[in-house]
Amino acid sequence: MTDAHETAADPSLRTTGGAPPDDAGSSVTQAPTPLLEPREGVPPVIADASALAEVTAAFAAGSGPVAVDAERASGYRYGQRAYLVQLRREGAGTALIDPVACPDLSGLGAALSDVEWVLHAATQDLPCLREIGMVPTRIFDTELAGRLAGFPRVGLGAMVENVLGFVLEKGHSAVDWSTRPLPEPWLRYAALDVELLVDLRDALEKELDRQGKLEWARQEFDAIASAPPAEPRKDPWRRTSGMHKVRRRRQLAVVRELWETRDRIAQRRDVSPGKVLADAAIVEAALALPPNAHALAALHGFGRINRRQLEQWQAAVDRVRGLSESQLPQPGQPVTGPPPPRAWADKDPVAAARLSAARAAVTALAERLNMPQENLITPDTVRRVCWEPPATVDAESVGAALAGHGARPWQVEQVTPALVAALDQGVS
Repeated sequence: MTDAHETAADPSLRTTGGAPPDDAGSSVTQAPTPLLEPREGVPPVIADASALAEVTAAFAAGSGPVAVDAERASGYRYGQRAYLVQLRREGAGTALIDPVACPDLSGLGAALSDVEWVLHAATQDLPCLREIGMVPTRIFDTELAGRLAGFPRVGLGAMVENVLGFVLEKGHSAVDWSTRPLPEPWLRYAALDVELLVDLRDALEKELDRQGKLEWARQEFDAIASAPPAEPRKDPWRRTSGMHKVRRRRQLAVVRELWETRDRIAQRRDVSPGKVLADAAIVEAALALPPNAHALAALHGFGRINRRQLEQWQAAVDRVRGLSESQLPQPGQPVTGPPPPRAWADKDPVAAARLSAARAAVTALAERLNMPQENLITPDTVRRVCWEPPATVDAESVGAALAGHGARPWQVEQVTPALVAALDQGVS
């Protein structure tokens, strides 16, 4: 039994302070302390080249890991660009950088290229950081570390409170960070987000090491840091909320046309697409196929739109009326992997039995290791191996199959025995 298995099996092995909370609640014994001010106060926002050069030199001369965070304006602006970047490093203090005024941070990124970056939920921030030239080679993700260590709540505020005993004020997490100038309370909140990030990292590293999971975490962090940028999503209009109501191909074409029209308008205005037209309104128009602007105005979501805009949306509906059958989208997207699990029982009952056994085995293993199933192994990987298992089911072939689907070495080591037994059971 590994250290990880022992810790998960025996809650009494968990220490206070840096360990996952037990059934009694927080692992911190005393009342948490509100964190109200950064240690050196709220720094001025870096908004010109000379100040950026000074910060770059200071952070290059600092020591230890660098805490990094970014604030976006999701729900307010088009896209996911960064509107504030926060950093903190020993010897350099905290810096708040305006990436609108300083859109190229590649010099700062290069100065920190060999430094470990500490982020919380790294996959959320790395794309917008990459856009402004900040690309790490090594990371430590405190959210992912919390998941692997078995914390039930892994938001930054919950982690700082449970592990370090401090309370972060989270009232400004959903504000419009494109606002200029940024209000002082927002800047204080932003600075505090990186204030204890390295401290949290150090505590979580000790906890992962105690559980025998530190090498697992390092493999996960390396996979995130080395992952290429995500490919653009195919047919993003198909993710319109409420699409399950739309069945006919011409109705699907209306969703596509309205979605693409909305996207162009949102990009031109630099506003969130939802502020231009709600998903619910798009679906309503697709289902109704209104013959004119007057009929469109009677639909939910269009009643308060002015005449010129109504005609613009109606023109999109009218364009779909002129499409030939061959120009209409197909009801479903091409499936590159296994079919939806709900269809397995009809398509391949033996594969369905394999999947049922594998799911049960993965669930049991994740519980023993005290981590979410999706962090132990992705559900998609399990489905693919169960749908097309190796010709000979043994540790070597199943391990190779897992690795071929992107599983890290620690995942292969942990999951392979359980999956071999499940695949044998599923066909017996």
